[in-house]
Amino acid sequence: MKKIPAWFVGEFFGTFLLVFFGCGSVCAAVTTGAQVGVFQVAIVWGLGIATAIYLTGALSGAHLNPAVTLSMAVWSDFPKSRVAPYVVAQGCGAFAAAAVLYVLFAGALQTFEQAHGIVRGHAGSEASAMVFGEFFPNPGGQPLTAAARGRTEHLAAFGAEVIGTAVLLLVIFCTTDERNKARPQLLTALTIGLTVTVLISLLSPLTMACFNPARDLAPRLFSALAGWGAEPFRVNGLGWLTVYVVAPMLGGLLGGGVYRCFFRPAYAAAGE
Repeated sequence: MKKIPAWFVGEFFGTFLLVFFGCGSVCAAVTTGAQVGVFQVAIVWGLGIATAIYLTGALSGAHLNPAVTLSMAVWSDFPKSRVAPYVVAQGCGAFAAAAVLYVLFAGALQTFEQAHGIVRGHAGSEASAMVFGEFFPNPGGQPLTAAARGRTEHLAAFGAEVIGTAVLLLVIFCTTDERNKARPQLLTALTIGLTVTVLISLLSPLTMACFNPARDLAPRLFSALAGWGAEPFRVNGLGWLTVYVVAPMLGGLLGGGVYRCFFRPAYAAAGE
C-alpha cells in the first residue's frame, strides 16, 4: 500500500479541523443559540485555526487555505507544482468536515427550519444554509430581506474579502519570517488564529468573513447536495464565486505582495 504523503495528511486534516471547529460554532450558534454575538463565534474560529496549525505545521506548513497556498507559490519558494494538490487536499478536508457536521446537527437543523418556517432549497433557506456556505450580508439565521441586502452591496463585500485576506496573509508572512526579530515564534499559530478572530469580529456582519475559498466552496457544495440545491449559489448571484473565491485569492496575493515589497526588505535591513 502506497504511503499517504505527509503534506496531504497535514492539509486534509488541518482544513478538516478548521472547518469542523469554525463551521461547527456557526451550526451551534444558528440552530441552538449556543454562542451569543459575533465574538463568541469568532474566537472559536481563531482557536480552531491555531490548533490546526499546531497539529499540521510540521507536516505541510499548515496552509489550510488556497489563498495561502497561491500566495506562498507566488511570493516565496513554495513549489508551484504543489498548488493544485494542496488545494484539492484542502477542499476534501473541508467537504468531509461539512459532512460530519451535517450528521451531528441534522436534528438541530431540522428543528430550526421547522420552527422558522424554512423550506430547505427554497427562497429564504440561506437562513439555515449559512451554517455551511457564506452569504452577504450575514443572514444571522434569518432569510435575507431586500432591506438587509442593502447593508452590503456586491462591491463592498468583494472589497471586505480582499482586504481581510490581505491582512491575514501579511500577518502570516511577517510572523513566519525569521528576519523579523519580534516574531512570536512558539505563539505564531495563536497569533494567526487571533488575527482571524479580530477579522471575523470586524467583517463577519458584512460577508460572514470567509478569507478562505476551501472553507466556503466545499461546504457550499455539500449543502447543495444535502437538500439546499441551487439556493446557496443563487442567493448572491455570482457572489459565491467573486466574493468567496476570487476576492480571497486576490487578497492573498495583495497581502503577500505588500510583505515582499515592504516588510521583507525592511526586516533584512534591520538585521544588518
